[in-house]
Amino acid sequence: MVRRPLGNHHHGADTLLVTSHTPGPDPATADTEEDTEADAEKDAEKDAAKDAEEDAEKGAGELRALIMDARFVLFDFDGPICRLFAGYSAAGIARELVQRLERQGLLRLLTEEERRDPDPQTVLHAVDRRRRGSELVADLEERLTQGELKAVTGAQATEHADDLIRAWSAAGARLAVTTNNSARAAHEYLVNRGLAGCFTPHIYGRTRELRRQKPDPYHLNRALRAMGTAPGAAALMIGDSPSDLQAAVRAGVRFLGYARDERVEERLRTAGAETVVRSLEPVLRMLPAPRGRT
Repeated sequence: MVRRPLGNHHHGADTLLVTSHTPGPDPATADTEEDTEADAEKDAEKDAAKDAEEDAEKGAGELRALIMDARFVLFDFDGPICRLFAGYSAAGIARELVQRLERQGLLRLLTEEERRDPDPQTVLHAVDRRRRGSELVADLEERLTQGELKAVTGAQATEHADDLIRAWSAAGARLAVTTNNSARAAHEYLVNRGLAGCFTPHIYGRTRELRRQKPDPYHLNRALRAMGTAPGAAALMIGDSPSDLQAAVRAGVRFLGYARDERVEERLRTAGAETVVRSLEPVLRMLPAPRGRT
């Protein structure tokens, strides 16, 4: 920048005048800096892509190991096999149970939060804690079962679940259902889908001993004993809730999480699930060939 006086009549401070000769940014230096930044961004993108690829390969390897070793597969029902309440509201069943208690003058058995809970199992378990083994609990459990049986007619099959069940059964695995829903509802759904033969008689669901529901491993242990195996690498549980995971861990069974959306996946991973799939399609693709085929 050049400092010059403006004319002979200048009486004040010098004025700074920028001329065409004032030095500016060096174009060569600027280009070099931009190239360096662009190269750094490309390197970062390559590193991120490589990390993602390695993570995907690791995840696929873990999934393959779970599937290839599985000879006894325990399915949760509502989630991995179907969306039981896709066409019939679980919240509606919960309201019916609360209204029944109200008509009997027993609403005091529920807290305000329990009365508003949309899960009918919450209502049932709350009453069981306060009136364990009572006829009231038996009545509410049967009404929940009837609601689940109605829900079967509008249940929506989980994508790829039917094919996976048939393929796994054809490959020689023994399958069981271990659910906190009614075994009657699970059986009726499987009959309607032509899948009952892949599981029968190994369908284990809610009984009136509600303390034995997952996360208690009771139903998983029943299934393993009935199928003639013990906990270990040959047994696999597929579930979509932390209670499924906890039951599997307590039963000594390996676990594969199924998450139909990001919220469910986050919940499973927070609970400690190491392998989670958002679709059953990769599981189906990795299955061994059916017996008698090469």
